[in-house]
Amino acid sequence: MVLLGGMLGATLVRVAPGFGVDEEELDTRLNQQSIEAVRQSHATDSVVNFYFNYFARLSHGDLGISQTLQRPVSQLLRERLPETLKAVGLGLAFGWALGLSMALAVVTWRSWYVDLFAGMAAGIVLCLPAAAIALGFVLLQAPARMVLGLVVFPKVFRYSRNLLTRSASAPHIITARAKGAGDLRVLFWHVLPTAAPQLLALAAVSVSIAFTAAIPMEALCDLPGIGQLAWKAALGRDIALLINITMMVALITVLANSASDLAGHALGRAKA
Repeated sequence: MVLLGGMLGATLVRVAPGFGVDEEELDTRLNQQSIEAVRQSHATDSVVNFYFNYFARLSHGDLGISQTLQRPVSQLLRERLPETLKAVGLGLAFGWALGLSMALAVVTWRSWYVDLFAGMAAGIVLCLPAAAIALGFVLLQAPARMVLGLVVFPKVFRYSRNLLTRSASAPHIITARAKGAGDLRVLFWHVLPTAAPQLLALAAVSVSIAFTAAIPMEALCDLPGIGQLAWKAALGRDIALLINITMMVALITVLANSASDLAGHALGRAKA
């Protein structure tokens, strides 16, 4: 899956209109001979030769050289990955804390106006693109990493609210309430354990959502992370950077999904 994701991403860039074209060709002061020289300097091999050379270098630990930044890709990833991991971690923590707490409030209090307020707040944030939220944070000089939390929050709230509401209406939950169990005991001993596997799956999906939103956030907020690097690579059609960034994001997504699956199976065996 990781290799397939990287190869598809690189192939889409190579076949996109304008790949291999340099801005220098638009300079009206250049004659036809100079333009041909510029085109020759940016000439690329076929897709098959590109992948053959790329995987040959990859087998020796060489990720290639960035064309736009003229630096080794491995060095760029090592420098910028910690910044993105920090932003994604804080954003996920904030988004999950806000979304899950509001979903728990709706399920616990069972009040229509709480549900209406939380649903309207999540719906408004859901309609805003990540770039628009990031631009607002720049204008307000707010902590940029919280942008990822607002992107994750509505998806966490809507899914967890529906999931917890469905779990709270299960027969054994109704029986526990009829026996006089308190709301908090019902919530933490019956509702949450039932919904835990699905919430873990949502956590894995939210990791991919946060990494996707990190691209416009870091580009607009000028944070030196992987998202900003991906933005620069896309603008410069830097194929060496793009294929490695795509593979890295695919690897993180696969690891997150695998971890949630293993945790879900472990919870299932524990309950059994």
